[in-house]
Amino acid sequence: MRPDAFTLVELMVVVAVIGILATLAVPAMGSAGERARSTACQSNLRQMGLLLRLYLDENGNRFPTLQNRGRDTNEVDLRTADSVLTPRGPARLWKCPSDRKNLFEDTGSSYFWNNLLNGQVADRIRLLGIPMQEAGFPVISDKSGFHAVLGPGRAANHLYSDGAVKQFFVLKPNP
Repeated sequence: MRPDAFTLVELMVVVAVIGILATLAVPAMGSAGERARSTACQSNLRQMGLLLRLYLDENGNRFPTLQNRGRDTNEVDLRTADSVLTPRGPARLWKCPSDRKNLFEDTGSSYFWNNLLNGQVADRIRLLGIPMQEAGFPVISDKSGFHAVLGPGRAANHLYSDGAVKQFFVLKPNP
């Protein structure tokens, strides 16, 4: 007659199987969390695209002349994308949920403006003297490869001139 209880060996096997399953599940959950933060970042960029479109409509279809504030910049009077477009949208829009480098706290934004667009007419862009198609260039991008955990081709999010938001490689080195 067999007792109605688990043996110590059976219990240890069950604990080992649960441990192996947990070990496999934890990285997948971390990646899922980063995908969610990356999606929120893309949503921020889409909203920035709408704010930029409003700015262009009100200013003769001409991009603003803006600068990017670095960590070492003490000037508060810089015309940055967040300071020009923020009156039209919430300040939290400029913080990427994956910004663990505190770029938002140090510079006022987790995103950088493409300085090559300064003052140009939106439908006649020339980058380094080369005419560009409307959809061919990023306007606002992550300042760093915040989403590198997702893979090298998905390290940063970019808002393109046609309003599309895409993940791609990092445009500039990490600060």
